[in-house]
Amino acid sequence: MKVELNIQSIRNWIGEVDKPLIISGPCSAETEEQLVTTAQQLVTHNNVHLLRAGLWKPRTRPNSFEGIGDIGLTWLKTAGEEIGVPVVTEVANAQHVEKCLKAGIDALWIGARTTVNPFSVQEIADALKGVDIPVFVKNPVNPDLQLWIGALERIHQAGITKLAAIHRGFSSYNPARYRNPPNWGIPVELKTLCPELDIICDPSHIGGRRDLLLPLAQKAFDLDMDGLMIETHMTPDAALSDAQQQVTPEELASILRQITFRTQQSPSPEFENNLEELRTIIDLIDKDLLEKLAERMKVVEKIGEYKRLNGVTVLQIERWKEIIRTRLLRGNSLQLTEDFVMELLRQIHKESITRQDHIMNQDNTTQPLIRTDET
Repeated sequence: MKVELNIQSIRNWIGEVDKPLIISGPCSAETEEQLVTTAQQLVTHNNVHLLRAGLWKPRTRPNSFEGIGDIGLTWLKTAGEEIGVPVVTEVANAQHVEKCLKAGIDALWIGARTTVNPFSVQEIADALKGVDIPVFVKNPVNPDLQLWIGALERIHQAGITKLAAIHRGFSSYNPARYRNPPNWGIPVELKTLCPELDIICDPSHIGGRRDLLLPLAQKAFDLDMDGLMIETHMTPDAALSDAQQQVTPEELASILRQITFRTQQSPSPEFENNLEELRTIIDLIDKDLLEKLAERMKVVEKIGEYKRLNGVTVLQIERWKEIIRTRLLRGNSLQLTEDFVMELLRQIHKESITRQDHIMNQDNTTQPLIRTDET
């Protein structure tokens, strides 16, 4: 299923056709001096395309710095004019949109906590009708691709044609290396469904730490993303919000210099020939895999019929535990990661349960062929 969005590339709007698109600036505008000085340092060290700063910053818990508010609109616009770069800030409701439009803010982004709520997204979409300002939509806090797509569609239906997505990772209840684990498969699927959509990676919010910015940025470009949103501050350790994930503009320049930028194709005929040979091998293996899976599902359906006729439940927890144990051991011996094998097993098990459940409920009047006391 392809998502149909009649949109223009944000990079074309800026006038930069080539990758990468760099959006940078402080997590929060704190003072006019902080914002202007950071902006000046950014253009000294980097080719920045959009200056960002948060103005309204509701935090998880109250009594912490929640943004400078409306006064920051003037500061942000001044800083952008000072360095000749368009500016962007976050909006969470219709009032924010109206204030930004009145102040001449060049672009907007919708944050993850807003994207998760279709009512809030629709309120913003309604406020945007009649204008065509560039809008970036961050993924929702939970790993829900359809919710992300829905937010993009709502903004697009309001008449916004300059539209892009921002991948900032997803919340997790479990302790993890990342502040917001990236779940790279979700933005990759979004790109597959909507290839004309620019996807910007936000390694600041994914990693939550400065030392993770470079590997995350490299991963993003290895997956053919279109740019980065990285938080910078003239004195990061003194920042009033998210200090641990911000870097100086000079440190940002160092990160960008270390990234290896790759292309989708190589001019080498030898590379293309070798790649085609290897892809042919993969095609044959995939064919065998699908045939084996189909064969497995036929056996699953026979088991489902046997369970139905003998009054046995579809779900067999002990059997499922045994499958997990033995397959993970086998996968490890074949140098397959536990996460990969586990995800594959979950999908196979889910399909098996669905098929057996369908068989189990197709005719509830049939009596068992074998009595349970004889088994």
